Amino acid sequence: MRRLIFVTQKVDPSHPALAATVSKISALARRVDEVVVFADGAVPGVLPPNCRVRRFRAWSKPGRGARFVGQLARELARTPKPLAVVAHMCPIYAVLAAPSTKARRVPLVLWYTHWHASRTLVAAERLASAVVSVDRRSFPLPSTKLTAIGHGIDVSEFACVASDGDAERLHALALGRYSPAKGLETVVRAVAQAAQTGVDVGLEVRGPVLSGLEREHRATLRRLVEALGVGDRVRLHDALPRSDVPELFARSDVLVNNMRAGAPDKVVYEAAASCLPVIASNPVFDRLLDEAFCFDRESADQLADRLAAFARLDATARESVGRALRVQVERDHSVDGWAERLLEVAETT
Repeated sequence: MRRLIFVTQKVDPSHPALAATVSKISALARRVDEVVVFADGAVPGVLPPNCRVRRFRAWSKPGRGARFVGQLARELARTPKPLAVVAHMCPIYAVLAAPSTKARRVPLVLWYTHWHASRTLVAAERLASAVVSVDRRSFPLPSTKLTAIGHGIDVSEFACVASDGDAERLHALALGRYSPAKGLETVVRAVAQAAQTGVDVGLEVRGPVLSGLEREHRATLRRLVEALGVGDRVRLHDALPRSDVPELFARSDVLVNNMRAGAPDKVVYEAAASCLPVIASNPVFDRLLDEAFCFDRESADQLADRLAAFARLDATARESVGRALRVQVERDHSVDGWAERLLEVAETT
């Protein structure tokens, strides 16, 4: 019997930031006999029958940590021994799991893809048996333990929709949290500059506000939109349910992504899976996007030029760009390929 332990924050297909975790766990479950999922919270009935959920929610961080460690030790004592313990995104889980996994000689695999290199991450990298990330550049520390395995996109969730290159106004989309790391101020300025040169472009921003900093940043963006006089072109909206994202892609012409380097936004790969062309600044996308669809993160001028050039493409050209992106996602970033490569790392560590 092949068992795997997977540790994550939430199991919730409607969560604005963590919904895709459900597809990843499901892909792993198709390849092993049982996945034991440790989570702070989990929606019942959204995982395959061979998944068993253990919740470790508590009123305090020390309480959560203690419950997690105790439950993990009991799970590791069961037979057969699991293939590995996979710590998903939160390095603290790897740090807390390390003593028990080492004692039982079970590999500890850390999945992490972000620019933030905390002291906890440094400790987690040292304690982990292996580290996996989207790309070698999406893990912020040098590590001989690192393997790039792609992002894990469930392409079945995203239909390939042809762009309407004959629409009067170019409909650009920015999707994700209202975080300063998303570089939305530059995107808004670029739209304003493109409009000044005669490009009829509009921008729809969609995303959740999950912290005080993000609430403040959205207010800053609103003031910027007003100051630039582009209230008729730029709309700042709340997040949509994840089930509505494919339809959002379908009514958009291009996704604009200005996420800080080091964190390859999964929304870029999801848009690409939908055949939606993407213009992005993160250097990690140089294997996905042609140079004509990349820009310098702080350069509103360059992004405005990219939007203007894209606006001149007809429907056939836009469709060709989008279909090529989907092929790349299917080849390098599908959730099934991600699960296969993760298990290969776990079983060879």
